[in-house]
Amino acid sequence: MRNKLYFGGATLGALAVAAVAFSRQTGAQQAAPPPPVATLDTSSLKGPTQPILFRHDIHSGQLKMQCQYCHYSVQVSSEPGIPSMQTCMGCHTVVKGSTDEHRVEIKKLADAWAAKKPIEWVRIHAVARHVRFPHSLHIKALGSNGCATCHGNVARMPQVFQVNNVNNMGWCVSCHIERQVTRDCTACHY
Repeated sequence: MRNKLYFGGATLGALAVAAVAFSRQTGAQQAAPPPPVATLDTSSLKGPTQPILFRHDIHSGQLKMQCQYCHYSVQVSSEPGIPSMQTCMGCHTVVKGSTDEHRVEIKKLADAWAAKKPIEWVRIHAVARHVRFPHSLHIKALGSNGCATCHGNVARMPQVFQVNNVNNMGWCVSCHIERQVTRDCTACHY
């Protein structure tokens, strides 16, 4: 299924081939990139500071990558899953970034990958422990763009932050009423 996802009309494989070809064509003409600059200060951005600034606005917004490419288990699991570093490095072994700031963040990823050290992301969205929120059922009901219903328009967020109070039962019940789906307690509490 993962190889069938499209980004702006192209498959990921086609994008990777194009990136390699572009880097080979322009490699001789480009000077070596400057050394990475210090870590970016993201304190002015909404949301928790992450160990690596993953730009959803670039990946999802500009590149039109579907949420399900990185969060690949969301259609079959109760949890969306954190993307593996292998998923990230699938592109970033070739794509090194277009600015010093991008290169710094990609270098952090590459260094962690080389050291076989997982990135310790700060969780942003979490429902109460006594609530079950099967992502797969919601994706089936809302479609592949249904993520924005709860998570907001991450395609416009430089750093993801919580838009809706997903820990508020009233918010969830309102959504179920609006869509005329079950409000039986056992749908979420089992």
